[in-house]
Amino acid sequence: MQEFDFTGKTVFVAGGTSGINLGIAEAFAKAGAKVAVVSRSQNRVDEAQRRLRLYGGEVVGLSADVRNVDAISAALKAAYDLLGETDVLVSGAAGNFPSPALGMSANGFKAVVDIDLLGTFNVLRTAHTYLRKPGAVVVNISAPQAFLPIPLQSHVCAAKAGVDMLTRVLAIEWGSDGIRVNSVVPGPIEETEGMRRLASTPEAIQSIICNVPLGRAGTKQDVANLVLFLASPWATYISGAVIPVDGGWSVSGAGGLAPTLRSN
Repeated sequence: MQEFDFTGKTVFVAGGTSGINLGIAEAFAKAGAKVAVVSRSQNRVDEAQRRLRLYGGEVVGLSADVRNVDAISAALKAAYDLLGETDVLVSGAAGNFPSPALGMSANGFKAVVDIDLLGTFNVLRTAHTYLRKPGAVVVNISAPQAFLPIPLQSHVCAAKAGVDMLTRVLAIEWGSDGIRVNSVVPGPIEETEGMRRLASTPEAIQSIICNVPLGRAGTKQDVANLVLFLASPWATYISGAVIPVDGGWSVSGAGGLAPTLRSN
């Protein structure tokens, strides 16, 4: 297997203190990168720093809410001052809760859109100043809800569809700066908050896995491998892409999730 080497590179992961995003941060740390992570919870920031430093590289942990443009701008500036220009920017902060549209308040809908879509815009827009030009890579962590209408997920569907379209637009606008922008779309990934919220029982998880053509749930490493590839010299002509990493689940129509959500 090709080993990725990011020695000397700086990676900034928004939402990088838990779940899939922490798995991505760990993969870059293992590959020799200098890593900065940011999230709202200082406790999670502290724990993520502890884990990432086990790999021996430079690590910066910062606390900021992606919905607050001034706070995320300050975090990006702090990472730049400590680690230099950002070579790889991963934007993965997200929120979710199952709810029918008629049972959801305007504030509930807005909260998810603000974290997922506005938060992604805030991270990318403010990061542009600190990205290496040319050569930087931006990877947004999207979700199947961006292109699959799933009941009880109207807020996430709307927000993540916006994230994928933002990815495409910025791939055009920032291409002249030598910056590549792509989206990664994780499917059913084991041991994540998303799976716990949307498939809360072993029966629900099995219902989903039965509809994955490859016959298993994905791992955080599966997602990290794709992000590493997109950030590597092997992918220098890939930009504006929205790439599922889901074992073929979305191709099969994401069977198993909708009935599970309706029954919860």
